[in-house]
Amino acid sequence: MSDRPLNDTSETPAADAAETDAEHGLNAHPADGLAPLDAVIAERDEWKDRALRVAAEMENLKRRAETQQNDARAFAIQRFAKDLLGVADNLERALMAAPKDAEGATAGLVTGLEMTQKALLQAFDSNGLKLVKPQAGEAFNPHLHQAMMEQPSDTVPGGAVIQTMQSGFELFGRTIRPAMVVVAAKGSGAKAANPYDAHPASDGQTFDGKA
Repeated sequence: MSDRPLNDTSETPAADAAETDAEHGLNAHPADGLAPLDAVIAERDEWKDRALRVAAEMENLKRRAETQQNDARAFAIQRFAKDLLGVADNLERALMAAPKDAEGATAGLVTGLEMTQKALLQAFDSNGLKLVKPQAGEAFNPHLHQAMMEQPSDTVPGGAVIQTMQSGFELFGRTIRPAMVVVAAKGSGAKAANPYDAHPASDGQTFDGKA
C-alpha cells in the first residue's frame, strides 16, 4: 500500500492546468502585454524629436547661408556703390537747376538728364541699392533719415518729414547713406479753424468778429 496522500490525485489536474496556462501566457498581468507597445511609442517619439531638431537646424543653416551671401554681395559692391552716389547727386542737382519751361536744345538736354537719372536708379535697384527719398508728411525714420534741421509747419505734423535735402540709399537693408531731411517741430500741423471766427478782445475775452 502506497504512502501517497489521497488528495494528491485531486491536486494534480489543477497543477497541470496552471502550468499549461503559464506556457500560453494566459495568467500574465495585462500590463505586461502593453510593455512592447510602450517601447514602440517611446521610440517613435524619440525619432520624431530628432527629425524636428534636424529640420530646425537646417532652417537655421539656410538663414545663415542667406545672410552670409547678402553680406558677401554687399561687401563686393558697397565701395563701388558709394562712388556712384556722387554721380546720382550731381544728376539730381542738375535737374533741380534745369529750367522747367525749357525749349529747343535745352529741353532735349533736360530730357537726356532725366533719362540718364532713371537708367542709373534702375541699375542701382537691380543690384540691391535702393533710393531713400521720403515725401512730405512721411514719418521720420532714424534708421534711414538724418534730421538736418527742425522747423514749424502748418501742414506737416510734428516729427514728420517736411522736405528731403539730399536723398539717401540703402543696400540690402543696410543704410549706405541716410537721407538728409527737414523735420517738423513739435506742435506742428494744421490748426483747427474757429467756426465763429473769434478774435481775442482787449480785456482777454473773445468776441465774434463777424457779429
